[in-house]
Amino acid sequence: MQPICQLEVEPSATDDNRAMKPPEAGQSTFVTHLECSKTGERHEAGQVHGLSRAGAPLLVRYDLGALSETLKIADLAMRPPDIWRYREMLPVRNPENIVSLGETMTPLLHTSRLGGKNVFIKDEGRLPTGSFKARGLCMAVSMAKELGLSRLAIPTNGNAGAAMAAYARRAGMEAFVFCPDDTPEINMREIALQGAKVWRVNGLITDCGKIVRQGINPAGWFDASTLKEPYRIEGKKTMGLELAEQLGWQLPDAIFYPTGGGTGLIGMVKAFDELEEIGWIGSKRPRMIAVQASGCAPIVKAFESGADHAEFWEDARTVAAGIRVPAAMGDFLILEGIRKTGGFATAVDDSAIDDARRQVANLEGILLCPEGAATYAAYLKELKKGRITRKDSVILFNCATGLKYPMPAVDDSLDHNQPVDYQALI
Repeated sequence: MQPICQLEVEPSATDDNRAMKPPEAGQSTFVTHLECSKTGERHEAGQVHGLSRAGAPLLVRYDLGALSETLKIADLAMRPPDIWRYREMLPVRNPENIVSLGETMTPLLHTSRLGGKNVFIKDEGRLPTGSFKARGLCMAVSMAKELGLSRLAIPTNGNAGAAMAAYARRAGMEAFVFCPDDTPEINMREIALQGAKVWRVNGLITDCGKIVRQGINPAGWFDASTLKEPYRIEGKKTMGLELAEQLGWQLPDAIFYPTGGGTGLIGMVKAFDELEEIGWIGSKRPRMIAVQASGCAPIVKAFESGADHAEFWEDARTVAAGIRVPAAMGDFLILEGIRKTGGFATAVDDSAIDDARRQVANLEGILLCPEGAATYAAYLKELKKGRITRKDSVILFNCATGLKYPMPAVDDSLDHNQPVDYQALI
């Protein structure tokens, strides 16, 4: 394989009375409706929605037959290398509503020293705000602009809040961000510098989510939490579209994905299904492998027990803050995606995450975030267990730049006024 280039938002009257602007002359959309991920009930497109009437995430549906007649693979070659190259497969109706900070295609880096001939790292740290959260939040904010929203709130372990702050301010919207009090300092500062109002909360992301939910009416903001609005999935879906294109429309054998809220895993499964329906790929799917930390592994526990939903994980803790999500709103969609692709869920210890981060930096010169390092730790673990072989073509998702996270101290020094023992430096 070689690359070619849990807190429900109750529906309210306001959910149903804000119509999307009609398309301008020469513009079109292939969105037909939104669909409840549990019941299949249709919800009208072009209106503000949170969760479905059944309290489940909504999925955007398209007229893929008409789309396939309009968009051809050859068309992509004429477009800029960004996520908006797939605009017909995305929900924004009027291009004037796109809120962008330059969401470039991210590199697919072949590795030669990580244990297999066909191991690639998809480096999402090259995106605006330094993480893959830019994909989901640029879409959510663009749709918020299209639907007339002006005040957004989000709970975050760091990177999602930074992305929402950046895109909301880019769009001229107010942004309110709530973080666990041990969120990395760099995340807190970038959120604040980008113009959002940000608070530390003495709890986990679920506690932050409760504050956001309870503030919907008194503060008048829209809850942009993971899967509580329909469009972050569509932004994250572009990871699957982009990966397929980079691999010449031939999908890999396995994808190791750091899984907290799981929006990206859900979005990629959706992307592959849509690509097959328009005839761009076949029926082969990569095994979707959800990677969690041993200190917070509700999806792993649910997968291994055969459950359809995950139990709340008590006392969640890990160095990989981005996957410290004790309860995921879309747990059943994550588990469904894993099982339908023949994948599995696996957990790794913090010590293995730290070791993996050092190894990849030393062997390949790639600075992973802790969540990205968890995927390599999981890959090594599953090689030993035999669920993955060295012959398998594998994608490891690095979800953010490693520059945002603590690194080893450097204490060695030289006195330029003294003779240098060069042999001692070797």
